[in-house]
Amino acid sequence: MLHLFPSINNSVQSIRFKTLNPCISLSRLCHFKAKRGFDSLNQTSSVQNSVAVFWDLDNKPPNAFPPFEAVVKLKTAASSFGVVRSMVAYANQHSFSYVPKAVREQRRERKLLNQLENKGVIKSIDPYVCKVCGRRFYTNEKLVNHFKQIHEREHQKRVNQIESARGSRRVKLVGKYSMKMEKYKNAAREVLTPKVGYGLADELKRAGFWVGTVSNRPQAADVALRDHMVDVMDKRKAECLMLVSDDSDFVGVLKEAKLRCLKTVVVGDADDGALKRVADAGFSWTEILKGKAKKEAVSVVGKWKDRDILKKLEWTYDPEVERKLYGSEDMFDDESDDLDFDGSDDGNSSDYIHKEDSGAWWELDTESDADSSKSQ
Repeated sequence: MLHLFPSINNSVQSIRFKTLNPCISLSRLCHFKAKRGFDSLNQTSSVQNSVAVFWDLDNKPPNAFPPFEAVVKLKTAASSFGVVRSMVAYANQHSFSYVPKAVREQRRERKLLNQLENKGVIKSIDPYVCKVCGRRFYTNEKLVNHFKQIHEREHQKRVNQIESARGSRRVKLVGKYSMKMEKYKNAAREVLTPKVGYGLADELKRAGFWVGTVSNRPQAADVALRDHMVDVMDKRKAECLMLVSDDSDFVGVLKEAKLRCLKTVVVGDADDGALKRVADAGFSWTEILKGKAKKEAVSVVGKWKDRDILKKLEWTYDPEVERKLYGSEDMFDDESDDLDFDGSDDGNSSDYIHKEDSGAWWELDTESDADSSKSQ
């Protein structure tokens, strides 16, 4: 038992509980026309190869994986398609307060180990070290009590002091306590149990996501996420959209993105889902975490480049451009308008035509006829 405990203890410590309707038709289905000029060139260069990640947390939460680890892997896969410009996640309040089954089991196991340590049945070979002050403890429960009684109180005092300050004094206090507060937050993730949920929102924010919380009404998160995606398409902020969801309600948004010549990638566990059939590429969470999606992204990006080259080679007729390039045709058109083709003449033209048509076209003039014509 003594030899088995370190492996169990290390496995527990290594797992960090990081903080963190029918389909509604789109109302904005406008398509873009590129503005010519210096501003349009700057906008095109900034949007080119840019990726925007949208996460439907209600439909696809990272229950089986630590949130921070899942976000890091997701961002790595998204960066294979281009530069990640924005990462957005939406969920209702219930999703952030819910604790997955795997996390509940791990907490139950940790509680059982604490009881065995307090009774002296088992003992950890390596002591528990406080990452704020460096003190060592032989039981995890003593470390937690020490952290709450000393470091948590000190942190709360700093927060209250900053909130009560105003102006330049507030700015100075933030700069003064920034390092200590960051050190406390990093240590608290491993020692303290989050009061609400398992820290999903805080962990997503720490990894760079913008997290939006909506009401618990049905489809509230879907509507907010769909509107955000349409807004990104309207403002042309990204060239590639990555959606983390299996909800078929987003099929309309993906189709609209393809009509606007945007690239689409879907991350979901449904192998033959409706979203993956519409999107350019689809991956599962397992492929994201194992790094398989990053390898396959090379071939996907290659296909996109070939498709863009073929589109550039396609010829399209634009009357305005043709008039500017071949403006001389207008001159011929004006001259042809001046000519009279109504059949009226002054009598001479008909005689000339009669003389020319007096002989058949296959009858060639002989030399004698030519000499006679010259003598006349």
